[in-house]
Parts: sequence; C-alpha cells; structure tokens
Amino acid sequence: MSKVNIPEKFSKITEYWKPHITAELNGQHVKLDKLKGEFVFHHHEHEDEMFLVVKGRFRMDFRDRHEWIEEGEFIVVPRGVEHRPVAEEECWIVLFDGHDAKHGQRRERNDAARAGSSLKLTANCYSYRNASAGRTRAADHDG
Repeated sequence: MSKVNIPEKFSKITEYWKPHITAELNGQHVKLDKLKGEFVFHHHEHEDEMFLVVKGRFRMDFRDRHEWIEEGEFIVVPRGVEHRPVAEEECWIVLFDGHDAKHGQRRERNDAARAGSSLKLTANCYSYRNASAGRTRAADHDG
C-alpha cells in the first residue's frame, strides 16, 4: 500500500490515448491517461467505464448527443453504450474500468484505420505494490 502522486504520474505520460494502470481496486483498473484529439466510437460489452477529469476538459460523444466533462467532473458510461471521447486540447483523466475492458478491439482498429488515424493500441506497463512482500512489481498489461 502506498500513495500515488497524480501530477507526478501524469508528468511521466508522454503519449495520448495510452492508459497507464496505476492501481487495482475491487476488480477495477484505475488508469491515468492524457487525451488530445478524437478517439473512435466503441463500446464495452461487460463493463461500465468512468472518466474523471483531473485537468482540462473533453467532450463525450454518444450516437444521439454529446456531453462536456469539465475539470473536477466525471461521467459513467454504462456497458453497451457507444461512446467516443474527444479532447480539443490536452486533457488528463482518471479512468476506472473492469479488467476485461479492451480499448484495442478489432472493430476499433478497423475504424481507426479507415479514418486514417495513427491510433496506437499497445500493451501498457503498470506496477503495483505487493503489500505482503512489501515490494513493487512491474508487468505488461494489454488494456
């Protein structure tokens, strides 16, 4: 168990749209991500997803409407709902989602390729503290 300094963690993130797992909590991943530009429409079959804005703001597009999420606000996107985050300027978010939430689904890759996007959907590296052993372990995670 150890605290997380959010600004320090964000200072180490150099790529957009590449969530970094910072912690795990009750079957959920707590991820930090920097957004800028437009993601693709997608949905998650089995998990809800929560976006908490730490710095900046972004627009969450849905098929029938959109919602601006400002600094200090969050939105929960229910499982199965198609959504697309769009950040006109750099935005820092904390993302909560299930271990099975995949942002690299084949459909998303195909949509990104058709749109000419250079979206990178790669494995993420994360670390967590092993409380019983008192040491930190790094591992690759496909999320």
